[in-house]
Amino acid sequence: MPPDLEAGIAALGLVDHHVHGALRHVVRRPAFEELLTESDRPIPPWTTAFDSQLGFAIRRHCAPLLGLEPSAGADAYWAARAALPPEEAARIFLRAAGTDCWLVETGHHGDRLFGPAAMAALSGGHAAEVVRLEAVLEAVAGAGASAAGLREDFRAALRERARDAVGLKSVVAYRHGFDFDPAPPGAAEVREAAGAWLRTLDRGGAPRVADPVLLRMLLWEGVATGLPLQLHAGYGDPDIELHRCDPLLLTRWLRAVEPTGTDVLLLHCYPFHRNAGYLAQVFPHVHLDVGLAVNHTGARSAAVVAESLELAPFGKILYSSDAFGPPELHYLGALLWRRGMTRVLGAWVADGEWTEADALRVATMIGRSNAARVYHLDE
Repeated sequence: MPPDLEAGIAALGLVDHHVHGALRHVVRRPAFEELLTESDRPIPPWTTAFDSQLGFAIRRHCAPLLGLEPSAGADAYWAARAALPPEEAARIFLRAAGTDCWLVETGHHGDRLFGPAAMAALSGGHAAEVVRLEAVLEAVAGAGASAAGLREDFRAALRERARDAVGLKSVVAYRHGFDFDPAPPGAAEVREAAGAWLRTLDRGGAPRVADPVLLRMLLWEGVATGLPLQLHAGYGDPDIELHRCDPLLLTRWLRAVEPTGTDVLLLHCYPFHRNAGYLAQVFPHVHLDVGLAVNHTGARSAAVVAESLELAPFGKILYSSDAFGPPELHYLGALLWRRGMTRVLGAWVADGEWTEADALRVATMIGRSNAARVYHLDE
């Protein structure tokens, strides 16, 4: 392994361009293990989430930070982990990640997690907010908006919520899928869809927006702000239909967005990360990461990192962990990404395909400078 490359990647102060907060409350072991899988179902009693790639990675790499031997047993790991208050656990793992800046998406279970300010304080770094579009629209609907006024109320609320944000996020992949009409919806379409949705809320329905017309509306309103727009793509919990989350289904919408100049960031993408790489190559405003998959593939994560470097221009790939909850995930995302980049780029250097200087330059682009450019962090 080229020693200067390994040391250079280890020293990079990362920008985690899509992440959630760390747990701010004590959880018992079953709840902790459920956060190690994308399933929203209880873990069967005959198994454990520690018997997975992610579980093995936690035992191998996180145990030493708790004073245990690498690959300590699951019971020993949990005994040491359960003795830590949430703030102390977050402090240990966040600081070990070597992440300079966290771009924290706050729209999912924010009451359970540390917010951007706390993430900055606990890690000794910086943090900024990414606003979830669906959460803004649901808050507007819950505040008593009318069908005729929903779009304008949402627009005003989004301006206010995004005043200090660096980006926006949509979970249209969860709520409908990417096989939607790419055109902006008309006023009559929005009014009709809003009326139907608001009537369900009046009857006691949950304020969860899933109507494709309203989802198209919030996407286009997000594009109109000019802020970078993140889209979950690919792998996620059972709420999605994975075959409808292939980013190739966004091709016509991406083509329509291109003239606006708004950057679109495809998050995670696994197992469609090669498709996302194609989109990032052909569209100048499209970027991608493989964040969620790096943690969950554990010992195989270097292969996912390598595949993400096949088609996409290196200036269009960003680092993220997509960590949610256990701060082990914030740490592992960084550790496994650094290890994967070091192994993949180091092999290319050793084979004479790349110079060591180019390898470190590309790692720096992906690890921090691409995000700094896209989200205007230096400003």
